[in-house]
Amino acid sequence: MSPKKKHISAIGMLVTLGIVYGDIGTSPLYVMNAVIADAGKVSALTPEYIIGAISLIFWTLMLLTTIKYVILAMRADNNGEGGIFALYALVRNHGAWLAVPALIGGAALLADGTLTPAVTVTSAVEGLKGQNFGPLQFSDSQLVVLVITSTVLLALFLIQRFGTAKLGNAFGPVMLVWFLFLGVAGVAHMSGHLEVLRALSPRYAVAILFSPANKVGLFLLGSIFLATTGAEALYSDMGHVGKYNIYLTWPFVYVMLMLNYFGQGAWLISHYKDAAYANLTTINPFYEMLPHELRPFAIILATFAAIIASQALITGSYTLVHEAISLKFLPRMHITHPSTAKSQIYIGGVNWFLCLVTMSVVWYFRTSKAMEAAYGLAITVTMLMTTFLLFEYLSGRIGRLRAGLVTGFFGVLEAMFLVASLVKFMHGGYITLVIMLLILALMVIWFFGNKSRERYQGESEYVHLNDYVSQLVTLSKDDREPLFTTNLVYMTKVKADYRLKRTTLYSILDKQPKRASVYWFVTVNETDKPYDMRYTVDMMHTRNVISVQLYLGFRTSQHVNLYIRQIVNDLLTAGVIDPQRPHYTTLEDRQVGDFKFVIIRERPQGMPTENIPAWRRYLIGGRLWLQNVTTSPADWYGLEFSSVVEETVPLFIHEPREMYFTDHKILHPRPRAK
Repeated sequence: MSPKKKHISAIGMLVTLGIVYGDIGTSPLYVMNAVIADAGKVSALTPEYIIGAISLIFWTLMLLTTIKYVILAMRADNNGEGGIFALYALVRNHGAWLAVPALIGGAALLADGTLTPAVTVTSAVEGLKGQNFGPLQFSDSQLVVLVITSTVLLALFLIQRFGTAKLGNAFGPVMLVWFLFLGVAGVAHMSGHLEVLRALSPRYAVAILFSPANKVGLFLLGSIFLATTGAEALYSDMGHVGKYNIYLTWPFVYVMLMLNYFGQGAWLISHYKDAAYANLTTINPFYEMLPHELRPFAIILATFAAIIASQALITGSYTLVHEAISLKFLPRMHITHPSTAKSQIYIGGVNWFLCLVTMSVVWYFRTSKAMEAAYGLAITVTMLMTTFLLFEYLSGRIGRLRAGLVTGFFGVLEAMFLVASLVKFMHGGYITLVIMLLILALMVIWFFGNKSRERYQGESEYVHLNDYVSQLVTLSKDDREPLFTTNLVYMTKVKADYRLKRTTLYSILDKQPKRASVYWFVTVNETDKPYDMRYTVDMMHTRNVISVQLYLGFRTSQHVNLYIRQIVNDLLTAGVIDPQRPHYTTLEDRQVGDFKFVIIRERPQGMPTENIPAWRRYLIGGRLWLQNVTTSPADWYGLEFSSVVEETVPLFIHEPREMYFTDHKILHPRPRAK
């Protein structure tokens, strides 16, 4: 089945439960805990405060998750793919400035995601504290929680490199049981306090923000926002399961979540005056409302749900980074396919970065309460950036005025959440913002450094390929030069007017003439379609100087060596290039000769200083440094088993300057023969 089209089916909806809702589905583990912390202690709660908070949760999920993401954003699909980068790919031709919200939003999403595994798994495992399950007895020590949490997370990161496709098949049934458990547990505690259903009215949501019962005022929204942090991930995962499977499963998930919140609220109304809880500053009503005999099952199930949420975050980060690389937002990284699942990739650098940050977060904050204080700040930035891009998308469909009214409403709402979340800055939110700024700096250097390089590499740094075709054809037939290879392939960019960088022709003609039977100039173009894979060939009116334009989607493999061999076979079949059958080979039917791929690495030497502002020079230098220390083009293009020649050239090639000496002497010249 094409990755663009996901048919609606019971299996499809089950898979959707396992892939899409891990983050948002585990929010009942910690949202009400954060709401209680805002009140100060349990005895400070009132029914008005509890009902108002639940009303805020209900309407936040309704407005942001349901209306903005499920109804509006998911219409902005890029051939079935979703997420902030897929949305950017749809609208980037509307203006160069749109790269800015895409970069900021992507960096914030990656940064805030480092907290998701830490928060969810720690919240689940904390249910063990003080529990006695037959021979198993757990103390109130947080150290035990930290050790168990770290072990679970480390094991999760370790297994990524082996692939998790088979493990993923079990996620759907587990999450189905989890959501049913949430709903049943909530309904079981609602009967005594059905007044919690008043939360369905938006009046209570608005009233609590200005009520004396709410000691933190608008800053309560910072805790409420935790209930919808998975909305952006829901949009990003649309391509894996199909939008219609999300349309059909989200109402079920929404109802189960709200039933559990209602149940937690009813339990709090019943017990907030109890002496056993009155002075507690933190309490997890999710576990407290369950009968003791059900808690082992709840803890195990919650831990599995937290692991699934973490797994979704990790694989989602791989996908996000892969898209960022293809859109030239991030440097190339080594990407592998650990299983036969077409959409599954593994990026070791991202995996261990996430592991390091997540483990550091667990041991730095130590408790889920402390993590909640920092969680969600950066994701509000991502939502705002998505709103900017969504405005551009909707403008082309419903007009700029209507688009402005719709996205303006969500922008104001998200700005309120952002301001409310700023209180988290001093409580640990600065950590996620620092991570976000580091990732953003990397993206800015890579993306705008490339733009600056292209801007200042003037016409003198480019030549027209068609001006050199005759030289290349002559060189190919010149027996005085040793044959360098049958197929000489340059990974370079040939523009529509046949312009390409001077360094490419300099490598062939000037350094040491490279004689080849066929010269290939291969341009890889990233397209807006995620799984695009096509090519065009320009024979340059010859049989051996060929410009190939490869068009690959931003989620398509970049293994160029496989594509080139197929193109050669296609051209041989069409009879437009000469046969290449080698004289010596172990393969009887081999039709294609040998290859050499030339990779040209640029160095900042030769950069003129008089015309380039210092800040742009730093951008260009930083970009080139990153280019030379990250994954090599040979690895990125799948050439690790091919014959690759890497050449280093200056960024700017100048004509040699004529030197003027003050004096010179020629001693004892030999007379010219008569």
